[in-house]
Amino acid sequence: MDDTTPPSARRSGMIRAALARAEQAVFTRPAPKSAKAQMKFLHTRAKGSTRALAERLGVSRSTVHRYLTGTSTKPHRRLQETLTQETEDQWQSQVRAQGRQRAATSGGLVITCRATFGFTANGTSDDARVRDIITAVSPSHAARILDAKERGATDAELRPLLAEAISESYFREGGTARAGLRADFRDVEHLQIDF
Repeated sequence: MDDTTPPSARRSGMIRAALARAEQAVFTRPAPKSAKAQMKFLHTRAKGSTRALAERLGVSRSTVHRYLTGTSTKPHRRLQETLTQETEDQWQSQVRAQGRQRAATSGGLVITCRATFGFTANGTSDDARVRDIITAVSPSHAARILDAKERGATDAELRPLLAEAISESYFREGGTARAGLRADFRDVEHLQIDF
């Protein structure tokens, strides 16, 4: 992308990445870091099938075998990125599911962000401006956001859900103030989501 691409487009995976970091924060043990440990973990998750793991990683069966035995230890960049991503995606899936369930039923989410917010209320609009916001989002909004992420929603599809959750919890104070106010969430500079 060139320099004329808007910052929000350059950060197209920002919301999904923030949600993934929130899930990883609930891990009770750190995910394996070495290529051999990651390969062993993924091999176990593939029910011991070297063929299935090789297909999933886009490498040969002999490559999988070399890492399992420790013959190879330093994967090329693409394989290292794939190993890390696959390991993080599959690590402590039950702990991750419990964290999502807790957020969706009782705990909600805490969203910390620096973004441009433009407002629309009762047919008028205020100029957009950059705000630093920390707000607790209700479990019902958390459930919609997490369900959309699990269904594979893109950042473009998640953005309105976050905007509505922030509008409700921060600007409308849970529905007790500024009833017609809607905040548009754009040009996100920083985003952190916690369970």
